[in-house]
Amino acid sequence: MHRFKSICWTVALAALTALNANASEFVSSAPARLSEYIQINTQNPPGNEIAGAKFIAAIFDQQGIAYEIAESAPGRGNIWARIKGGNKPALILLNHMDVVPADLRYWSFDPFSGEIKDGYIYGRGALDMKGLGIVQLQAFLALHASGVKPNRDVVFVATADEEAGGAYGAGWLLENHPEIFKGAGFLLNEGGGGTLLAQDTVFTVEVTQKVPLWLRLIAHGNPGHGSTPQTETSVTRILRAGDRLAGTEFPARVIPAVQAMFEGMAPYQSPELAPRYADIANAVKDAEFMNYLQLTNPAHHALLRNTCSLTVLEGSNKINVVPTEAILELDCRLLPDQDPDQFIEELSLIINDPNVEIEKLMGFTPAVSSPDNPLFKLIESVYESFYPGAWVIPGVATGFTDSHFFRDRGIVSYGFGPFVVPAEDRRGVHGNNERISVANMETGTQLMIDLLKRFTQN
Repeated sequence: MHRFKSICWTVALAALTALNANASEFVSSAPARLSEYIQINTQNPPGNEIAGAKFIAAIFDQQGIAYEIAESAPGRGNIWARIKGGNKPALILLNHMDVVPADLRYWSFDPFSGEIKDGYIYGRGALDMKGLGIVQLQAFLALHASGVKPNRDVVFVATADEEAGGAYGAGWLLENHPEIFKGAGFLLNEGGGGTLLAQDTVFTVEVTQKVPLWLRLIAHGNPGHGSTPQTETSVTRILRAGDRLAGTEFPARVIPAVQAMFEGMAPYQSPELAPRYADIANAVKDAEFMNYLQLTNPAHHALLRNTCSLTVLEGSNKINVVPTEAILELDCRLLPDQDPDQFIEELSLIINDPNVEIEKLMGFTPAVSSPDNPLFKLIESVYESFYPGAWVIPGVATGFTDSHFFRDRGIVSYGFGPFVVPAEDRRGVHGNNERISVANMETGTQLMIDLLKRFTQN
């Protein structure tokens, strides 16, 4: 028995050595590869993710890796590749190729330049999420180049359309190419990462998220000429409905995952806030605290209640025409235990106008991935090895990712980010002047390689 254990350890050590030997080239080339990737414009809409898929395909060709590409619609490309391994549940490395639009008027540089300057890579997608996509790709390539057979299949999947809900990407792949995910037990995606709180590095690993519910309000009224005002029109009705919703604060409450997250963050808050975070279930009953939190940390505030943002307003297409219909669109985000149909009924009562109908545009089901499994524990260990003394907290995301598709199928899915991003850089996500540091790309790639190595060789 001892001799058998010795042989197994020798084989495992040789595998780790082979992976380490190949890691350096993939670490050092990660920033330049991200720069090239950013230069491929995959703004959604329209997407054009096929260009991103071809970029990745060329890299797979260079490395001798078999892959497949499928378009869910013209130009909406998805690409995946598999490293075959043992019989343990497969690991999916999931990322999306599309990025949100960038308004050049408000950027200090070309958002699709991929410029590397002063230790940063600049451009749309640097953080969301082409940077992490390249890190996953480099780790996948390093595993393949090592020649070591992993203990499980590892599948790299880059998708379209995440920024608009995933109907042409992850959702479409699950329905039309379920073979990609056969035997999968684990998935790593965007949604987590590190930040500096006081003098400490704190990582969150996303285990669940608020549930998006996108709605369209349609107000009806009599059309007419702008020169003869009516007492009530579709426009006045939609404005009144919007005003009522904008003035509504939905009840504050704390779900278990959010309570655990706030308790974990409590030691890193100011002396005034620390006891509130540690006892968040009671703190939310204090209106003054909730107002302060919304002003100073709206992301944390949003985890403590259902929310609706008024985002799109449409009326007449001509200044002198009173329209028959006026439209207001809402981006609502629900706590995972909220029944969406009940919530829509509540909105109808708040609006209180039979001439305003509510149309559901998109909604997902809630799901949670438990942190009580070997992958989460390994993530904690790897973070600690790269950032000694770091804290790791299960997190809840205010936004949504494609992870919900896979949690619905019973696949343990984590939002895992290998970067430590300063608060000032986080504002670039869906904002202006998005960037990521070269150091983050290099350290993040090494961290991902190490995680992949350890998870596939145990």
